[in-house]
Amino acid sequence: MSENLDKSNVHETGKSKSNDSEQGLEDAVEGADEALQKAIKSDSTSPQRVQRPHSSPPRFVTVEELLETARGVTNMALAHEIVVNGDFQIKPVELPENSLKKRVKDIVHKAFWDCLSAQLSEDPPAYDHAIKLVGEIKETLLSFLLPGHTRLRNQITEVLDLDLIKQEAENGALDISKLAEFIIGMMGTLCAPARDEEVKKLKDIKEIVPLFREIFSVLDLMKVDMANFAISSIRPHLMQQSVEYERKKFQEILERQPNSLDFVTQWLEEASEDLMTQRYKHALPVGGAAAGSEDMPRLSPVAVQNYAYLKLLKWDHLQRPFPETVLMDQSRFHELQLQLEQLTILGAVLLVTFSMAAPGISSQADFAEKLKMIVKILLTDMHLPSFHLKDVLTTIGEKVCLEVSSCLSLCGSSPFTTDKETVLKGQIQAVASPDDPIRRIMESRILTFLETYLASGHQKPLPTVPGGLSPVQRELEEVAIKFARLVNYNKMVFCPYYDAILSKILVRS
Repeated sequence: MSENLDKSNVHETGKSKSNDSEQGLEDAVEGADEALQKAIKSDSTSPQRVQRPHSSPPRFVTVEELLETARGVTNMALAHEIVVNGDFQIKPVELPENSLKKRVKDIVHKAFWDCLSAQLSEDPPAYDHAIKLVGEIKETLLSFLLPGHTRLRNQITEVLDLDLIKQEAENGALDISKLAEFIIGMMGTLCAPARDEEVKKLKDIKEIVPLFREIFSVLDLMKVDMANFAISSIRPHLMQQSVEYERKKFQEILERQPNSLDFVTQWLEEASEDLMTQRYKHALPVGGAAAGSEDMPRLSPVAVQNYAYLKLLKWDHLQRPFPETVLMDQSRFHELQLQLEQLTILGAVLLVTFSMAAPGISSQADFAEKLKMIVKILLTDMHLPSFHLKDVLTTIGEKVCLEVSSCLSLCGSSPFTTDKETVLKGQIQAVASPDDPIRRIMESRILTFLETYLASGHQKPLPTVPGGLSPVQRELEEVAIKFARLVNYNKMVFCPYYDAILSKILVRS
């Protein structure tokens, strides 16, 4: 199967159930639109998007249409990220040091706080600017409250009564330090535990202007905390709304850009052709005569889809455009691909080691786990440009032989001979080649396991791990679960499009 996954047939020239829920999701997405702008812009310059197949005629689009499409892609990507990435969090914007934006921001902020300092230094002090800041702080604190926080709401409204504060200022009775003390106390009540230290430090600042400046800085962090809390709270309820929202947004993009399914179509066509080729090979009788097409069972859409997803784990990300419907998960599929490549090498090394060593050595759990950890550590940087697999496998061969000899000595078994060491080192070094038989076997069995898991409907327990993969069973199952989650969610969103495309493809096959 892995041979077919390596093939490329791509030519180089080539409504929501609840309106309120959908609106809420769209508002949340658009509110964080700016956070993903850089990522979207960087993706748009990728060489993958340069060559497009010409199955759809070109059409001219206006700047407004392009901006609207980009906005739709950004919002859809953000909604997808919130649901799929359990670790997704909004982070404070940090401008690079010495950047123009940071210099401009620092200049503007300095002028703002210098103005406040000048007003408070007048005789008598002018509090107009400070009262406006108190009003902003009041609104921010109120925004942190839940509907049931009636007592806190009343406290904030009563103490930070702007009309009363103005009267006190006019009569020279305003105690700005007392207001600041109340604000800090309320921030300590409402902040996340992670912000306790920042709030505590505010009490040590005695000068009003630096104090207000730091209060706003901590309030900005509290806003981020509140947004992340809201995201984590509603994530379980967003799944269905997000599926419908992403599908709706993609449909809008498709209506503006009718060729937005070209690469998906080629991806599914290629998977269908590869599967059909496999079936013809397996159906060849002993005499060698090809079976008639009427004798071949028809491919099912589910089988083609599952096989297509497996092809994403063997993708050439530098040379081939990624299918449009899985583009938002390209980095995740690529990460899984890298993990599987590492597992393949790890599994192959362990397989040849346990085959060459004494029969009972692989059954010693402690030794097997220790050996696995040694090899994993040495393969950690496997996908960095500076990593040389052949050199590292030479080091692994030396280390493995030392560990095997030590284990055999402790067990009182026959020593590991020099000839066996030479053979084992040679077999481990041979794994560097993608055409190495052991490596190809491991790769094929891993893909077979993933294919079986997808076909099983992701039921527990997981399918039995194929022979030779037992040492890496835990790691393989973790990858399988991540892979299945990605596939399952993608199917929920885009299955109608896949079904429509496959209905045409499978009629021709």
